[in-house]
Amino acid sequence: MNLEPAEHSGMGRKAQDGSRGAPRRVLPPALGLLLPMALLNALLYLFLAWVFIAPTPSAPASTHCPRGHFRMGQMKNCSPWLSCEELRTEVRPLKRVGEGAVKRVFLSEWKERKVALSRLTSLEMKDDFLHGLQMLKGLQSKHVVTLLGYCEDDNTVLTEYHPLGSLSNLEATLNLSKYQNVNTWQRRLQMAVDYVSIIHYLHHSPLGTRVMCDSSDLPKTLSQYLLTSNFSLVVNDLDALPLVNRSSRTLVKCGHRELHGDFVAPEQLWPYGEDMPFDDDLMPSYDEKIDIWKIPDISSFLLGHVEGSDMVRFHLFDIHKACKSQTPAERPTAQDILDTYKKVLNLLRDTVMSQTREML
Repeated sequence: MNLEPAEHSGMGRKAQDGSRGAPRRVLPPALGLLLPMALLNALLYLFLAWVFIAPTPSAPASTHCPRGHFRMGQMKNCSPWLSCEELRTEVRPLKRVGEGAVKRVFLSEWKERKVALSRLTSLEMKDDFLHGLQMLKGLQSKHVVTLLGYCEDDNTVLTEYHPLGSLSNLEATLNLSKYQNVNTWQRRLQMAVDYVSIIHYLHHSPLGTRVMCDSSDLPKTLSQYLLTSNFSLVVNDLDALPLVNRSSRTLVKCGHRELHGDFVAPEQLWPYGEDMPFDDDLMPSYDEKIDIWKIPDISSFLLGHVEGSDMVRFHLFDIHKACKSQTPAERPTAQDILDTYKKVLNLLRDTVMSQTREML
């Protein structure tokens, strides 16, 4: 009678003994450490790839809108440029944020969007004001601030507002803690690429070869450009953009006063010595190569003094030396410089990524 339970009991003990006897597979301690390290390296690699290779995000481009229309920010559809009546009734000025010789700029609001309203400072500057408006209308592209509307009767122009302000604010902006992650030689070199791209666009624009004449010194030049929220550049001030027309042998002169200093190109300086007083009628004219002369100085400002910027300067030394040729015809074109900048940017990115892979 007790045999059957005994057999079952024995079988249960055998099963339990078998279970206890099964060998456990325990990972070696070294392997257990290697797995988290491999995962950490993979994450680090992905982060570095994002930092060094990912392109700068771009805002929705207004260039897809037909002429006479605009789109900015998160707008899905293009809207016609605002008329005089719309500017008067729909735009509300908030505060003045800038003033130059030609216009005052007011931070304003239109349909709960921040915009920039420019007003003529004095009637004496109206020709420059209207010239700037015509340039804005004819040069709309990703390189130029977006025109939203204008009213010639009221001498007002409405453009997209960029809260980071002019390029003059670059260092102060990048020194803010929230922007430390973009204060790198990669992003700064990309801004230099943007700058040269703008110059190239102006030299080959739909309105002919245009020269940036509001550039007699570094601060004045920087004030002509805006820094967008994604740290790209757009040209904002087009009030002094004369035309070079080689077919009609039309060259330019930037203003009617004598220029001084090393920042302006040699051909912009009075060539007849101190003994002869400056006379605008005797001052020789020049072409767009004056913009090329200034590129190394603007790029040096953009590169700043972050880690790696001297390495970039070394690779750009030859092209920048060519930009400083005393003979305008010997200076490279904006396209030549742009090609070199892009080549250096890609070369150094590839070098950094190769070194990173070796470290991992």
